[in-house]
This record gives sequence, C-alpha cells and structure tokens, in this order.
Amino acid sequence: MVPGQEGLVPLHIATLLAYRLINTIEMKKYTVPVFYGLLTWAVPFIVSFFFFNRQGELTVNEFLFKSIMIIVGSGVACVILVHYFKTVQENFIKAGITIGIIWLVINWLMDFVILIPISGMSFSEYIIEIGLRYLVIPIMSTSIGVALDQKSS
Repeated sequence: MVPGQEGLVPLHIATLLAYRLINTIEMKKYTVPVFYGLLTWAVPFIVSFFFFNRQGELTVNEFLFKSIMIIVGSGVACVILVHYFKTVQENFIKAGITIGIIWLVINWLMDFVILIPISGMSFSEYIIEIGLRYLVIPIMSTSIGVALDQKSS
C-alpha cells in the first residue's frame, strides 16, 4: 500500500465494483434503453433553444417551429432505433414495443419535470399541443420490430 493513500483503496474497490455492475449484461439491458430515451428527449430540447430569443420568444413561426421539432425528434429516434436494433437478435416485436414504451414514458416524464413548468402550460394544453405527438415513438419502434420479425421469418 502506498503511504498516504490508505483511504483510496476502499474507494478504488468500490469504483471497480460499480463499473463491473454497470457493465453487466443485465444492467445494460436497462441503462442503454433509458440513455437512448433521454437522448430522444434531450436533442430536440437542445435544438429548440436556437429558435428562441433571450426573452423566451419564438423567433420563427409557431407552426414552422413545431414542424421542425417533429422532424428533429423523429429523425433522432429513427437514427437511435436503427442503432438499437443492430443489437437485437430475437423477439424483435417485443423489443420494439418495449423500447417504444420506455421512450414514451421518459419523454413524458422529462416534459412533466422540465418543459411544462418552463412553458406554464396546463396539463390539457400539453397533451393537445405536444404530449400526443410522442405516440409516434412506440409506433415507429414497433413497426421496425414487426419488419425485422417478418424479414427473419
């Protein structure tokens, strides 16, 4: 043991154990879909900042902004879904449904925690203007799962 680093040994062991735990197949089964789901929310959210001025006002037409957000969100989801399904070897439909529901819930939760408070929208306004649009995520992921399942049969 190196003098003066006695306290680091337990920390080092804990770090190694945590790293091994996170990298287990079982943990990756959950962390990767959640991470990807956070990306499907974060990328459009970050892109949206480019369309607002410092006072929080839109700098483009509202309908153009909403169209761009749908395109960005769908594009990000498609790219990530293609990457995700490269790792799926079987049960494509189940994988599509599962990842779609996980991402749907993550996007809704992130909006409830961050977007709704920032925007001041009511829950009903949110559902009508934004929330229902997220249903495209499980539709896309399930469709890819069905297509892969039919191709593999």
